[in-house]
Formats: sequence, structure tokens, C-alpha cells
Amino acid sequence: MNIVIDKDVCIGAGQCALTAPNVFTQDDDGFSEVLPGIEDGGGDPLVREAARACPVGAITVSEA
Repeated sequence: MNIVIDKDVCIGAGQCALTAPNVFTQDDDGFSEVLPGIEDGGGDPLVREAARACPVGAITVSEA
């Protein structure tokens, strides 16, 4: 699985971190990022739901 966060689109709503906290976090400025070492989603079944929860569609999930 490949997870991409478009930093130019992200508004820092945090829905991804709330939905899949084992994969997503927010940086010091409040913008979303994938946790280190979990760039492939770590098998978390909530990754796709977190991408759908993003209000601006800043997260893209694709199969690697």
C-alpha cells in the first residue's frame, strides 16, 4: 500500500489521525503526516477510511 499526503492541499483537520491513529499523526504545524516506519499503512484496515474522512481529499491510498 502506498500513502501520499498532498501537503499543499492538507488543511490540518486531523480526521486521518482521529480515524487511524496508528498510521497518521499531525506535525508541529498541525498538518497530517504518516508515522515513521508505517509508510505502507502497517496493515491497518482504517487507512482507506482515514483517506475518505479527509475533508479536502489530501490523502491518496493506492496499492504498491
